[in-house]
Amino acid sequence: MSEQLHLVLAFHNHQPVGNFDHVFQQAYQDAYRPFLEVFEPFQELKIALHLSGPLAHWLHEHHPEYLDRVAQLAQSGRVELLGGPHYEAILTMLSPRDRTGQIEHYSAWLARRFGVQVRGMWTPERVWEPALAGSLAAAGMQYTVLDDFHFKAAGLQEEELFGYFLTEEDGQLVFLFPGSERLRYLIPFGTVEETIDYLRQVARQRPGAVVVFGDDGEKFGVWPETKKHVYQDGWLRRFFDALQENRSWLRTCTFEEVLHSVPPAGKIYLPECSYREMTQWALPPERQRQLEQLHRACQDDPRWQTARSFIRGGFWRNFLVKYPEANEMYCRQLAVSQRLAELRRQFPEADTTLEQAREELYRGQCNCAYWHGAFGGLYLPHLRHAVFRHLIAADRLMDQVEHGPQAPFVKAQVADWNLDARQEVRLENEQMALWLAPSRGGHLYELDLKALGLNLLASMTRREEAYHEKVRTHAQAHQDGVASIHDRVVLKQPDLDRHLFYDTLPQKALVDRFLPPEVSLEQLAHAQAPELGDFALGVYQARLRRSPQEVQLVLEREGQVEGHPLRLTKTIALRAGESMLRVHYRLEGIPPQGLHFAPQWQAAGLPPGLEDRYFQTLEGEHRGHLGCWLDWAPGRGIQLVDRYQDLVVTLRWDKPGGLWAYPVETVNGSEAGFELVHQSVALIPHWFIPAEEGPVWELELEFSAVRYSQQETSRALTQAAQGES
Repeated sequence: MSEQLHLVLAFHNHQPVGNFDHVFQQAYQDAYRPFLEVFEPFQELKIALHLSGPLAHWLHEHHPEYLDRVAQLAQSGRVELLGGPHYEAILTMLSPRDRTGQIEHYSAWLARRFGVQVRGMWTPERVWEPALAGSLAAAGMQYTVLDDFHFKAAGLQEEELFGYFLTEEDGQLVFLFPGSERLRYLIPFGTVEETIDYLRQVARQRPGAVVVFGDDGEKFGVWPETKKHVYQDGWLRRFFDALQENRSWLRTCTFEEVLHSVPPAGKIYLPECSYREMTQWALPPERQRQLEQLHRACQDDPRWQTARSFIRGGFWRNFLVKYPEANEMYCRQLAVSQRLAELRRQFPEADTTLEQAREELYRGQCNCAYWHGAFGGLYLPHLRHAVFRHLIAADRLMDQVEHGPQAPFVKAQVADWNLDARQEVRLENEQMALWLAPSRGGHLYELDLKALGLNLLASMTRREEAYHEKVRTHAQAHQDGVASIHDRVVLKQPDLDRHLFYDTLPQKALVDRFLPPEVSLEQLAHAQAPELGDFALGVYQARLRRSPQEVQLVLEREGQVEGHPLRLTKTIALRAGESMLRVHYRLEGIPPQGLHFAPQWQAAGLPPGLEDRYFQTLEGEHRGHLGCWLDWAPGRGIQLVDRYQDLVVTLRWDKPGGLWAYPVETVNGSEAGFELVHQSVALIPHWFIPAEEGPVWELELEFSAVRYSQQETSRALTQAAQGES
């Protein structure tokens, strides 16, 4: 062959903020280190490598020798390092200042650690919108790699994609490389011969072409069964051997070398897009199933390869609509970012503290907890809680700048905090921060314990997912003794189909429920309890009361329970210097048949099934781990103890009442199979209110969160004092 084929192999290695240390370590042992060990001896081969910021920092701390080896390869020209947003944020969900800020922040870190200047970047999850070109250029990036799916969505055909393209935004230029979907599926899952044959075919048809492979490094050892295939069975070594043996016509090179030796294929403007699978996951469940069915029905039709290039799924931003929990995190990071920008202007002398806050903000923008698919981690509690932990830490640092270290304060703010065109209320002191939604049931939807960096309401509502049909089908097929068709289904626990329940109300706090007298705990846990009132999702009128030491939010609604009018007022009070929330309920117009009133609470971030995490009575009597079901006779409160986090959460009330508690669990899919995931503990105190109580019924609730060690010290002192007396 007279002209060489230019092959760019780009490997994206990533672990999210908040992932378990043993997961990082296992990925290092199974994929990152062995890949480098196989690659290093092949002196004539070149690759592009992207290490996400969370992974790079972990490697810097735990395996600096790995980064030293990468640095040597980078300085010798064999590895081209790619930059990107420091903590792997989806760029389209960031403010423009954070887009450029994250990219520049990581470029500077890479320059310090590796001694090289990066000019190209990895675009997280290949989520693209046209305005990103300007942000990339402003951050000093000359090029990035996307999927060929993006280019086909712009109207190009397969044979036009063996090169790279120029785009611009507001006159700022960026080069775009299309990554081959064909290679994504061949490497490493096809045979080496199939991959080389495909590249040879391209070289013959298009001499001098550029072909790009860009995909996850975890495919080489972390994904199911790939460690054996790639390393033990020798796929990767054979692949590198084949590349070297065919170097007379096949040249591995870097993106930058292509830019200097091959002119762009033309100019293009890409629509918003991501990789094909991501656009499917962004769809609502029913539309997702319909798209999957269409693919299956048409895949053998000879016209399908042409038709499928015109078929796209959904838009990444609609994950924020599909999952309100993702929207809460998204809006939260935007608010933190805006506050940080304002404080930088007001307190330029506090630059060191605010720089720490910016680092926490950037960590809290890591994308994996903001969406869900085969890889997205929205349903993984440790990833969601990591996002909130860093955003809360950023706010605490800004509290120090605004109010002084450890200074007591209390304040109330009204704004559209969740971007729904309605006003929400934020009550805050130096220890806690609360967000309430008067227009949505008066719910308390975020409750931050600042010292722990814990949002106690970061749960997940149980909802239908498209893949739940596979769980049901597999269960039925197993029952009927027949094999499942179409899909490889791996269940990590038995009987997952028996855990598919869908909530009609969000898993939040201060959800005001009126239930039938005979309702059972099982009905509640299975989302089958009838709702008799219109308060749980109704609109409340709101007014604030402020004093120097306390803020109160008064929420009122005139609604009905089974056709009977009822007025409900709940007043939420927060004082400076306290880790306690007080709620006063007032019900006016008790109907003749009485009421069964049950205000729902949640406790997320407290894992079940562990001896050091348990329920206990107010008197200190253990009542089981936090995954238990509880159905208590009348009492006056409950405590949730987490000795690992040194935390005791107490919910108490002034009128004897019953208590239901049950674990909120979701059935989730991932690349490794389906599993049951604990999201939170539902706490539902409840009261049977007879008409004889009179037309008005009142209740005081108290929520508090204190250190377990402090409570035990206080309890011991109290017992000692009682003994002496």
